[in-house]
Amino acid sequence: MYRNFFISILCLIVLTFTNFPTYASILQNIKKRGFLKCGINTGLTGFAEIKANGDWKGFDVDFCKALSAAIFNDSSKVQYLPLNAKERFISLQSKQIDILSRNTDWTLLRETALGLAFRPITYFDGQGFMMYKKSGISSALQLSDASICVQAGTTTETTLADYFKAHNMKYHPIVFERVEEIDAAYRSHRCDVYTGDKSALYALRLSTDNPNEHVILKDIISKSPLAPAILQGDSEWSNIVSWTHYALVNAEELGITQSNVDQKRLTTNNPDMKRFLGIDKSANIGESLGLSRDWAYQTIKHMGNYGEIFDRNLGSQSALKIPREYNALWSKGGLMYAPPIR
Repeated sequence: MYRNFFISILCLIVLTFTNFPTYASILQNIKKRGFLKCGINTGLTGFAEIKANGDWKGFDVDFCKALSAAIFNDSSKVQYLPLNAKERFISLQSKQIDILSRNTDWTLLRETALGLAFRPITYFDGQGFMMYKKSGISSALQLSDASICVQAGTTTETTLADYFKAHNMKYHPIVFERVEEIDAAYRSHRCDVYTGDKSALYALRLSTDNPNEHVILKDIISKSPLAPAILQGDSEWSNIVSWTHYALVNAEELGITQSNVDQKRLTTNNPDMKRFLGIDKSANIGESLGLSRDWAYQTIKHMGNYGEIFDRNLGSQSALKIPREYNALWSKGGLMYAPPIR
């Protein structure tokens, strides 16, 4: 008995003084390399598209820029990796990217089976249908026996099958791996209908020679909560991604914009604004995230609030003109809601 006791004590001593390897957090790796690695779409109007000068722009691109601003006080420290639907999760799992910001649906199996962690929903979307207006179709229930273009390896493909099965309808799937292939097939009338997230359908319609020739049905056959994804297991990085989004939403609620953030910082007496903008030195919220005290200020200074990002990429100031609807603030009839920063 005594022998076992002394062996146990010896093991405890060895464990206490053994130097185990330490692993750098995602934030530490980002800071060390000097930039964020962000996975985005290969090209989707409003979400991720490349400009003539080679720079990327779009709603998902701007979220990565907001993260860069929060970490570096500089929105330009981002390396973008364009990914198709099949590459996106593998690239995240293999740590080629720090975050996937690529119009991706948050689902249970993607979290549990793939080891991903989806962060707050940045865009409330839904799967819909687009077709040539001359078809005369006004409801998804009229699509029996239609040929439908759909992207392989996506929830869109499985949801489409579920919808037709649930309504005892037949259809002919025309499946492609790349969005560009689907676009070409639809334009050449190889399929009657194009299905996808409604935001993507708005983008496709805009890119056609005559957008007025196409109609997007009102029907929504599934929820498509689009959210950035990271790997599970790093709570610090998870918090930074989540609270960067919440900062964008809170700024809109507080009436803080890219154009007035400096004035607000100088003149506000609002305790919530003081905490948010890093003025209140007694409430160094940024420190709890591993960021500077003024991280939220830097984010809004560089990128604007959630509403500004939405409007310039997808909404009233964009070519798409997508209405806010579910993506409006909760106080304006939408679903966009953020916990307070305090």
